[in-house]
Amino acid sequence: MKTLYIECNMGAAGDMLTAALLELHPDREGFLRRLNGLGLPGVQVSAAPAVKCGVTGTHVSVAVHGQEEHSHDVSPGHTHEHHHDHNHHEHEHHHDHEHGHDHDHHHSGMHDIQHIVSHLDLPEKVREDVLAVYGLIAQAESYAHGAPVSEIHFHEVGTLDAVADVTAVCMLMHELAPERVVCSPIHVGSGQVRCAHGILPVPAPATAHILQGVPTYGGQVQGELCTPTGAALLRHFAGEFGPAPMMRVEKTGYGMGTKDFEAMNAVRAMLGEMDEAKTQAAELRCNLDDMTPEAIAFAAERLLEAGAFDVFTTAIGMKKSRPGILLTCLCRLEDRETMTRLMFAHTTTLGIRESLCGRYTLRRTESAVSTQYGTVRVKESRGWGVERKKPEYEDLARIARENGLTLAQAAESLQA
Repeated sequence: MKTLYIECNMGAAGDMLTAALLELHPDREGFLRRLNGLGLPGVQVSAAPAVKCGVTGTHVSVAVHGQEEHSHDVSPGHTHEHHHDHNHHEHEHHHDHEHGHDHDHHHSGMHDIQHIVSHLDLPEKVREDVLAVYGLIAQAESYAHGAPVSEIHFHEVGTLDAVADVTAVCMLMHELAPERVVCSPIHVGSGQVRCAHGILPVPAPATAHILQGVPTYGGQVQGELCTPTGAALLRHFAGEFGPAPMMRVEKTGYGMGTKDFEAMNAVRAMLGEMDEAKTQAAELRCNLDDMTPEAIAFAAERLLEAGAFDVFTTAIGMKKSRPGILLTCLCRLEDRETMTRLMFAHTTTLGIRESLCGRYTLRRTESAVSTQYGTVRVKESRGWGVERKKPEYEDLARIARENGLTLAQAAESLQA
C-alpha cells in the first residue's frame, strides 16, 4: 500500500508542506511549470535548496507580479498576521507600507476564493480539495469570530500567494496519489501571537478549532508553528494521526521554513510502501439450545451496539441430538472482556470459547451522492488491488418507498 507519512515536529505551513511534497515528486521542474501555468494572475512559484541544522531540503517562495509577498527576519514584537503561511513563526505582513503595492490585498470571502479556483485549469478532484480546505478555514474563522461563513474574510489566506500554496499541496497529493496518509502529532508552538485583532494565544483560535480531535502538543518553542492553512491541509488529507507506521520508505522530502531554531525548522514527508492492513481479532463463541430466536437476536444487537465487528449464528447439532445455535462474536482484542460480559448477561450459555485470529480488511470510507430523490450514502472500500462502491441500502429503500420505485430503479438514480 502506497503510504505517505508527514512529520510535523516543527508544525506546518502551506509553503513547508508544498516543499516537502515537491521533494517526493519525480518531476519537480515539470510540476512547477504546470503550477505556474494554471492561470493565477501574476503568480510565480519557485523552489530553491535550503539548509537547516546541516540538512539540505527545499524552500518554496511565491511572488505576485514579481514581488515576493513577505518580509523576512522580523523581530517578535512586530505585527503578525496569524492567517499567513510562508514565513510562519512571527512574521509581519505590512505589504502596502513595505512594498508600495496593493494588488490582491483586499480581504477575500469564500465567494472570491470559489471564483479564483473555478478559473484554474485543474482536475475536478483537485478543485474540490482546494475548496474543501478553504471550507475548513472558513468554518474555523466563523466559529472564532461568531459570524456566518458568508461574512468571513480570509485576510491574507485569501491572497493569490496563499491560493497558490493550497493549490500546490492539493495538486501534489493528487499526483503522488498515496493510498494512506498518516500525520504525526502536530507541534503547534507556544506563547502568544500578535495579529490584526490583538494578542492571541498559540495556537490561534482558528487553528485550534481546525485541530480539534487531532493530537497536538506545545513544547518549548515560542511562537506559532502551525498556521490555519497548514492545519486545514493536514486535517483534510490525513486519514489518521499518530506515530510513523511500519513501512518501507522509498523517498524522504524536507520542506524548510524561513526562521532558524535550535531544532530543524522543517516538515518531513516520507513516501513508501506498507503491507495491506492486517489486525488481530478475538473470536468468542458459545453453543445455545434453550433460547428463542428473538432472545438470540436481542443478544446479537447488544453485542453489535457495544462495538463488535460482526455477530452471526450457525446451525449446529448438539448432544442428545438436539439442534442448536452457535453464536459467534468477532471483536477487538481490547473489547474481549466487555463482549464476554454481554454474552453471559444476554444468553443462557455456561461457557464461552475464545480464539485469536488474523483479520485482513479493506479500507472503508463513505461519501454522499446527490440524486433527484435526495442524498444517497455510498460506501467505498479499497485495498489488496480491489476497489468497490456500494450504495447504502437504507437510503435506497427510503427512496423506493417514498417514490413507489423498486430498489433497482432507486439505484439507477445514482447514475442519472
